[in-house]
Amino acid sequence: MPAADWEAVIGLEVHAHLKTRTKMFCRCTLEYGAAENTSTCPVCLAHPGALPVPNERAIEHTITLGLALGCEISEHAIFARKNYFYPDLPKGYQISQYEAPLCEHGELVVPTADGDERVGIVRAHLEEDAAKTVHAGGATGRSVGADYSLVDFNRGGTPLVEIVSAPDIRSADEADRYLRLLRQTIVELGVSDAEMEKGTLRADVNVSVRRRGEEGYRPRWELKNMNSFTFIRRGIEAAIREQVAAYERGEEIEQSTYDYDADTDRLTVHRSKEEADDYRYFPEPDLVPVEPPRELVERLRAAIGELPAKRIRGYGAEIGHERAEELVMTGNESRATALVEHGVPLATAANVAMNEPAFRLENASELAKIVSARDTLTREAYTAAFAAAVEGVIAADEYLAQTSLSDESALEPVIDAVLAANPEQVATYRGGKEGVLGFLVGQVMRETGGKADPKVVNRLLRERLRG
Repeated sequence: MPAADWEAVIGLEVHAHLKTRTKMFCRCTLEYGAAENTSTCPVCLAHPGALPVPNERAIEHTITLGLALGCEISEHAIFARKNYFYPDLPKGYQISQYEAPLCEHGELVVPTADGDERVGIVRAHLEEDAAKTVHAGGATGRSVGADYSLVDFNRGGTPLVEIVSAPDIRSADEADRYLRLLRQTIVELGVSDAEMEKGTLRADVNVSVRRRGEEGYRPRWELKNMNSFTFIRRGIEAAIREQVAAYERGEEIEQSTYDYDADTDRLTVHRSKEEADDYRYFPEPDLVPVEPPRELVERLRAAIGELPAKRIRGYGAEIGHERAEELVMTGNESRATALVEHGVPLATAANVAMNEPAFRLENASELAKIVSARDTLTREAYTAAFAAAVEGVIAADEYLAQTSLSDESALEPVIDAVLAANPEQVATYRGGKEGVLGFLVGQVMRETGGKADPKVVNRLLRERLRG
């Protein structure tokens, strides 16, 4: 966290691979994990005379995401050439969008326990990804210190949507909430798998600091190609910490691009930060403007279901914000709602969905019976029911017959015998060390073959031990 008289100014550029069968401007198949350089053609390798043809599905996916983010959808979007030279960019430029993107002027409303946080969306534009550079040798796996680098062109030309936020984020926590909700939204829309571990979701993070109450922005650092929620949070905290320390030493900050090393929690300057002028944008002469028909836009709008932010708010009113957020963001919501449909209260259904094995949805009606009878079943029966519900279809009656022993008159002799056989533990408990109660409960459970109701056993033991 910055010192009390400083505040962070953070913006994110999130890149998501779009879920299409083929690349953005050619018909090479996209396949994660394919052998290196096996999905290429003259177009994505930039052979002379090869011309791009846009991917219709990628355009539709970008519009869908833009609508979900409340963006204005352009009636006349233009592809542009973004010029820079790098080994993984065979054309010497990237086909992207600049002055006239498909989507702009939106926002993502992030619900929190203390109210909504609004993060502006400057633009969501469509482009092609670069190829993948693999650095070999050395100890870091980075370009610095590598013995040599290789390029896999399979990724080159993959449809990519870039979502650029306004600098509305003020802490690493806010950035984390924004990014997680954005990812969940992208996944639910079906436009991308958005898997950081596979590189289908990455983020560039722009961080600067300023005095509280100060107008305008100071020079920023850009942390490139971050692919871990944890590392993004830690990288932001490191950038804030180092910038504040530099200013308080009387130093100036230069606008630069940095690499974040999670092992050392340090930032290393990579290069001076490029601005738009450095890329010499100009309209792509080989592509006509994209002019999506209004009926297409409205059809895509109508297909968008209830978004995760709204559902988090709805559940939060009943089970609390943190629980609601966890339920939606972990992908357990479908199992919880399936149990609710069969009479299980939402709070109970949420706990079951997040703490029990990921059961098949067709078992929801039978599992609802199991959950409703939980207090009367043996622990073994309850656990076995959920384990079986992962693999196949179950019948609740098989497990409902395995009831727990809760008859006090039947349990009291067992409890008396356990207490008589363990005088040291009894003395320890009565001496104030109540943790030993768990041992005594376990002894009763063993004597009853696991059929005793733990709640009843706990109560009866406490009563006896007070006597």
